[in-house]
Amino acid sequence: MSHTANAAPQMPPASTMTASAAALVRTRLPHWKPGLAAPRHSEIFASSDEASGAGLALALARDAMKVAARDMAPAQEDRRQILWVQDRSALRLTGRPYVHGLPPELHHRLIHVEAGSPEDALFALEEGLRCRDLAFVLGEIAGNPRGLNFTASRRLSLAAEKHGVPLWLVRLDAQHDLSSARMRWKVVSAPSSAPRWNVEAPGRPTWRAELFRARSHPPGEWSLSDDGNSLIAARPHSSPEKPTPPDHVDLARAAGGRSLAAL
Repeated sequence: MSHTANAAPQMPPASTMTASAAALVRTRLPHWKPGLAAPRHSEIFASSDEASGAGLALALARDAMKVAARDMAPAQEDRRQILWVQDRSALRLTGRPYVHGLPPELHHRLIHVEAGSPEDALFALEEGLRCRDLAFVLGEIAGNPRGLNFTASRRLSLAAEKHGVPLWLVRLDAQHDLSSARMRWKVVSAPSSAPRWNVEAPGRPTWRAELFRARSHPPGEWSLSDDGNSLIAARPHSSPEKPTPPDHVDLARAAGGRSLAAL
Protein backbone atom coordinates (compact mmCIF):
# COMPACT_ATOMS: atom_id res chain seq x y z
CA MET A 1 0.00 0.00 0.00
CA SER A 2 1.15 3.44 -0.69
CA HIS A 3 0.78 6.20 1.85
CA THR A 4 0.48 9.84 0.92
CA ALA A 5 2.53 11.98 3.30
CA ASN A 6 0.88 15.16 4.53
CA ALA A 7 2.65 18.09 2.96
CA ALA A 8 4.18 20.42 5.55
CA PRO A 9 2.70 23.96 5.43
CA GLN A 10 5.01 26.33 3.61
CA MET A 11 6.14 29.37 5.56
CA PRO A 12 6.47 32.68 3.73
CA PRO A 13 10.03 33.87 3.13
CA ALA A 14 11.66 35.64 6.08
CA SER A 15 12.03 38.83 4.04
CA THR A 16 8.27 38.90 3.38
CA MET A 17 7.51 38.37 7.06
CA THR A 18 9.91 41.17 8.04
CA ALA A 19 8.39 43.55 5.50
CA SER A 20 4.87 42.72 6.69
CA ALA A 21 5.84 43.27 10.32
CA ALA A 22 7.45 46.61 9.46
CA ALA A 23 4.32 47.67 7.56
CA LEU A 24 2.14 46.73 10.53
CA VAL A 25 4.31 48.75 12.89
CA ARG A 26 4.11 51.78 10.58
CA THR A 27 0.30 51.68 10.57
CA ARG A 28 0.29 51.85 14.37
CA LEU A 29 2.67 54.79 14.65
CA PRO A 30 1.12 58.21 15.31
CA HIS A 31 1.08 60.64 12.39
CA TRP A 32 3.41 63.60 12.68
CA LYS A 33 1.91 66.96 13.62
CA PRO A 34 3.27 70.28 14.95
CA GLY A 35 3.80 70.44 18.68
CA LEU A 36 5.50 67.05 18.98
CA ALA A 37 9.06 66.61 20.21
CA ALA A 38 11.43 66.73 17.23
CA PRO A 39 14.30 64.31 16.61
CA ARG A 40 17.83 65.63 17.03
CA HIS A 41 18.78 65.19 13.37
CA SER A 42 16.49 66.01 10.44
CA GLU A 43 17.09 66.56 6.72
CA ILE A 44 15.07 68.70 4.33
CA PHE A 45 15.45 68.23 0.57
CA ALA A 46 14.58 71.32 -1.46
CA SER A 47 15.29 73.09 -4.72
CA SER A 48 17.76 75.96 -4.77
CA ASP A 49 15.32 77.92 -6.96
CA GLU A 50 13.23 78.82 -3.91
CA ALA A 51 13.77 79.41 -0.21
CA SER A 52 11.46 76.61 0.89
CA GLY A 53 14.23 74.50 2.44
CA ALA A 54 15.57 77.08 4.88
CA GLY A 55 12.08 78.45 5.46
CA LEU A 56 10.66 75.11 6.56
CA ALA A 57 13.79 74.33 8.59
CA LEU A 58 13.29 77.55 10.57
CA ALA A 59 9.58 76.85 11.04
CA LEU A 60 10.26 73.31 12.31
CA ALA A 61 13.05 74.56 14.57
CA ARG A 62 10.81 77.24 16.07
CA ASP A 63 8.10 74.67 16.68
CA ALA A 64 10.64 72.45 18.44
CA MET A 65 11.76 75.40 20.58
CA LYS A 66 8.17 75.92 21.72
CA VAL A 67 7.94 72.26 22.69
CA ALA A 68 11.21 72.50 24.65
CA ALA A 69 10.01 75.67 26.38
CA ARG A 70 7.16 73.73 28.01
CA ASP A 71 9.71 71.98 30.20
CA MET A 72 11.43 75.21 31.28
CA ALA A 73 10.62 77.24 34.37
CA PRO A 74 7.91 79.86 33.70
CA ALA A 75 10.26 82.79 34.30
CA GLN A 76 13.11 81.25 32.30
CA GLU A 77 13.65 82.48 28.75
CA ASP A 78 15.71 80.68 26.13
CA ARG A 79 18.10 83.25 24.69
CA ARG A 80 20.68 80.83 23.31
CA GLN A 81 22.29 81.54 19.97
CA ILE A 82 21.49 79.76 16.70
CA LEU A 83 24.15 78.55 14.28
CA TRP A 84 23.51 78.74 10.51
CA VAL A 85 26.19 77.12 8.32
CA GLN A 86 26.35 77.32 4.50
CA ASP A 87 28.92 75.81 2.20
CA ARG A 88 30.13 77.97 -0.68
CA SER A 89 27.82 76.38 -3.25
CA ALA A 90 24.75 76.80 -1.05
CA LEU A 91 25.67 80.45 -0.42
CA ARG A 92 26.03 81.06 -4.15
CA LEU A 93 22.68 79.41 -4.91
CA THR A 94 20.50 80.86 -2.16
CA GLY A 95 22.38 83.86 -0.77
CA ARG A 96 23.06 84.80 2.84
CA PRO A 97 20.29 84.82 5.44
CA TYR A 98 18.58 88.22 5.59
CA VAL A 99 18.43 89.49 9.16
CA HIS A 100 15.26 91.55 8.81
CA GLY A 101 13.48 88.68 7.08
CA LEU A 102 13.90 86.42 10.10
CA PRO A 103 11.26 86.14 12.84
CA PRO A 104 11.67 89.11 15.24
CA GLU A 105 12.40 87.05 18.36
CA LEU A 106 15.36 85.46 16.57
CA HIS A 107 17.03 88.74 15.71
CA HIS A 108 20.54 89.18 17.16
CA ARG A 109 20.79 85.51 18.05
CA LEU A 110 22.15 83.90 14.90
CA ILE A 111 25.79 83.03 14.24
CA HIS A 112 26.34 82.74 10.47
CA VAL A 113 29.26 80.69 9.15
CA GLU A 114 30.35 80.61 5.51
CA ALA A 115 32.31 77.42 4.86
CA GLY A 116 34.66 77.11 1.91
CA SER A 117 33.78 73.49 1.17
CA PRO A 118 31.24 70.81 2.18
CA GLU A 119 33.89 69.24 4.42
CA ASP A 120 34.42 72.55 6.22
CA ALA A 121 30.66 72.94 6.58
CA LEU A 122 30.37 69.46 8.12
CA PHE A 123 33.16 70.30 10.57
CA ALA A 124 31.41 73.54 11.58
CA LEU A 125 28.08 71.72 11.98
CA GLU A 126 29.59 69.03 14.19
CA GLU A 127 31.41 71.60 16.30
CA GLY A 128 28.17 73.51 16.73
CA LEU A 129 26.32 70.39 17.84
CA ARG A 130 28.90 69.95 20.60
CA CYS A 131 28.04 73.38 22.02
CA ARG A 132 25.11 73.22 24.45
CA ASP A 133 24.89 77.02 24.39
CA LEU A 134 23.22 76.78 20.97
CA ALA A 135 19.44 76.37 20.71
CA PHE A 136 19.75 74.56 17.36
CA VAL A 137 21.94 74.27 14.27
CA LEU A 138 20.78 74.86 10.69
CA GLY A 139 22.93 73.81 7.76
CA GLU A 140 22.70 74.22 3.99
CA ILE A 141 24.78 72.00 1.71
CA ALA A 142 24.34 71.80 -2.06
CA GLY A 143 24.25 68.57 -4.05
CA ASN A 144 25.67 65.24 -2.93
CA PRO A 145 29.30 65.96 -2.03
CA ARG A 146 31.57 63.00 -1.38
CA GLY A 147 32.23 64.17 2.17
CA LEU A 148 28.56 63.93 3.12
CA ASN A 149 28.41 60.13 3.21
CA PHE A 150 26.65 57.86 5.68
CA THR A 151 29.60 57.97 8.08
CA ALA A 152 29.55 61.77 8.18
CA SER A 153 25.79 61.73 8.63
CA ARG A 154 26.15 59.26 11.50
CA ARG A 155 28.70 61.53 13.20
CA LEU A 156 26.21 64.40 13.06
CA SER A 157 23.44 62.23 14.52
CA LEU A 158 25.61 61.03 17.37
CA ALA A 159 26.84 64.54 18.21
CA ALA A 160 23.29 65.96 18.15
CA GLU A 161 21.95 63.20 20.39
CA LYS A 162 24.87 63.24 22.81
CA HIS A 163 24.85 66.99 23.40
CA GLY A 164 21.11 67.61 22.95
CA VAL A 165 21.42 70.21 20.20
CA PRO A 166 19.00 69.68 17.27
CA LEU A 167 20.18 69.84 13.67
CA TRP A 168 18.14 70.70 10.57
CA LEU A 169 20.25 70.06 7.48
CA VAL A 170 18.90 71.49 4.22
CA ARG A 171 19.99 69.48 1.17
CA LEU A 172 19.81 71.70 -1.91
CA ASP A 173 19.31 70.03 -5.32
CA ALA A 174 20.37 66.72 -3.77
CA GLN A 175 19.46 63.09 -4.37
CA HIS A 176 18.05 61.02 -1.50
CA ASP A 177 21.25 59.21 -0.55
CA LEU A 178 21.97 57.12 2.56
CA SER A 179 21.64 59.05 5.81
CA SER A 180 21.20 58.45 9.52
CA ALA A 181 18.85 61.44 9.86
CA ARG A 182 15.90 60.47 12.04
CA MET A 183 13.42 62.48 9.96
CA ARG A 184 13.68 63.30 6.24
CA TRP A 185 11.48 65.78 4.39
CA LYS A 186 10.98 66.80 0.77
CA VAL A 187 9.51 70.28 0.41
CA VAL A 188 8.34 72.70 -2.28
CA SER A 189 6.71 76.09 -1.92
CA ALA A 190 2.92 76.37 -2.22
CA PRO A 191 0.51 79.27 -2.90
CA SER A 192 -0.22 81.37 0.17
CA SER A 193 -3.74 82.14 1.25
CA ALA A 194 -4.86 85.76 0.75
CA PRO A 195 -4.16 88.03 3.75
CA ARG A 196 -7.25 88.88 5.77
CA TRP A 197 -6.88 92.67 5.85
CA ASN A 198 -4.73 93.63 2.86
CA VAL A 199 -5.06 91.53 -0.30
CA GLU A 200 -2.02 93.30 -1.77
CA ALA A 201 0.25 92.12 1.08
CA PRO A 202 2.24 88.89 0.82
CA GLY A 203 0.56 85.88 2.38
CA ARG A 204 1.93 83.65 5.11
CA PRO A 205 4.78 81.29 4.11
CA THR A 206 3.27 78.01 2.88
CA TRP A 207 4.86 74.72 1.84
CA ARG A 208 3.85 71.33 0.52
CA ALA A 209 5.95 68.88 2.49
CA GLU A 210 6.38 65.12 2.24
CA LEU A 211 7.76 63.20 5.21
CA PHE A 212 9.28 60.21 3.43
CA ARG A 213 11.25 58.77 6.33
CA ALA A 214 10.84 58.95 10.10
CA ARG A 215 11.59 56.64 13.02
CA SER A 216 8.46 57.49 15.01
CA HIS A 217 5.87 58.34 12.33
CA PRO A 218 4.52 56.82 9.11
CA PRO A 219 5.22 58.66 5.83
CA GLY A 220 2.75 61.32 4.80
CA GLU A 221 2.15 64.65 3.10
CA TRP A 222 1.14 67.97 4.63
CA SER A 223 0.33 71.51 3.69
CA LEU A 224 2.31 73.60 6.17
CA SER A 225 2.16 77.33 6.84
CA ASP A 226 3.66 79.73 9.37
CA ASP A 227 1.41 82.49 10.69
CA GLY A 228 4.26 84.20 12.54
CA ASN A 229 3.52 82.48 15.84
CA SER A 230 2.65 78.87 15.03
CA LEU A 231 3.34 76.17 12.51
CA ILE A 232 -0.02 75.12 11.07
CA ALA A 233 -0.45 71.75 9.35
CA ALA A 234 -3.21 70.22 7.25
CA ARG A 235 -3.17 66.82 5.65
CA PRO A 236 -4.93 66.41 2.27
CA HIS A 237 -8.72 66.65 2.67
CA SER A 238 -8.44 67.62 6.34
CA SER A 239 -8.79 70.83 8.30
CA PRO A 240 -5.71 72.67 9.63
CA GLU A 241 -4.54 71.90 13.12
CA LYS A 242 -2.85 74.62 15.12
CA PRO A 243 -0.52 73.48 17.92
CA THR A 244 1.34 75.32 20.62
CA PRO A 245 3.01 78.26 18.82
CA PRO A 246 6.79 78.35 17.96
CA ASP A 247 9.68 80.95 18.25
CA HIS A 248 12.08 83.03 16.00
CA VAL A 249 15.90 83.96 15.24
CA ASP A 250 18.63 86.40 13.82
CA LEU A 251 22.02 86.23 12.22
CA ALA A 252 25.16 88.21 12.56
CA ARG A 253 28.65 87.47 13.64
CA ALA A 254 31.23 85.12 12.20
CA ALA A 255 32.62 82.42 14.43
CA GLY A 256 36.26 83.37 14.04
CA GLY A 257 39.04 80.80 14.08
CA ARG A 258 38.31 79.04 17.35
CA SER A 259 36.21 76.02 18.09
CA LEU A 260 32.48 76.74 18.33
CA ALA A 261 32.29 74.36 21.28
CA ALA A 262 34.26 76.94 23.24
CA LEU A 263 31.68 79.70 22.73
